[in-house]
Amino acid sequence: MSTDIIRTAQTRSQQINACLELLREVLPIQRRVVHAGDVLYQAGERFTTLHVLNSGMVKIVNLSPDGREQVVGLHFRGDWLGFDGIASGHYGCDAIAMDTGEVWSFRYDALLEACAAKPALLQVLHEAMSREIGRDRDSMMSLCTLPADARVADFLRNWAEALAERGLRTDQITLRMTRAEIGNYLGMTLETVSRALSRLARTDVIRFAEKGRREIQIPKVEALERFIQGCVAPAASAVAAEAVH
Repeated sequence: MSTDIIRTAQTRSQQINACLELLREVLPIQRRVVHAGDVLYQAGERFTTLHVLNSGMVKIVNLSPDGREQVVGLHFRGDWLGFDGIASGHYGCDAIAMDTGEVWSFRYDALLEACAAKPALLQVLHEAMSREIGRDRDSMMSLCTLPADARVADFLRNWAEALAERGLRTDQITLRMTRAEIGNYLGMTLETVSRALSRLARTDVIRFAEKGRREIQIPKVEALERFIQGCVAPAASAVAAEAVH
């Protein structure tokens, strides 16, 4: 991993630790240990509380009017959950634990009261909201502009970088999602995800660990970036050529 990426990851890790420490100091926090499959909150439930992950991973699932489930977000340590409930007074999605972890919960009205007395906390809140907006924007860009193989590579790169920012190893990751769930999140079929992963493995950008195909080795995160650029360049050239003609 490059020096710049490592430096950025260290800075983000420090920010997460500082945020958690500040929340612990100024708010009455309810701590809850969750396990894979546990529901933190459900769509339609009355909003009173925000949540922050102290450990573990959580997926955000939206249910369409016709009953289809769509994974719309993935969250790691330090991420805030429940912002979508502020405007309407009800949570808009389900939040489901992907592995064992700890969730910190606190009332929204208590947070606002604490922000009035502690401007640093208000800044932390605004930064969390801004980061959420940026993540949604980047996810939409990936879905709209990247071909299938690059989309899967970008998904793995983002996962690895999220782990790096939290001081965790990135050379081998355990995907807490099935191929079908990854496809659902990326707007692809299970078969397309499997083919993309196989192509990444054939080019040695990733490797499958012996103990299971959810265990993925990433020799160099930078190789994922180069793979993405390699996928995007031919498409951009084709578009340019078509515009000329």
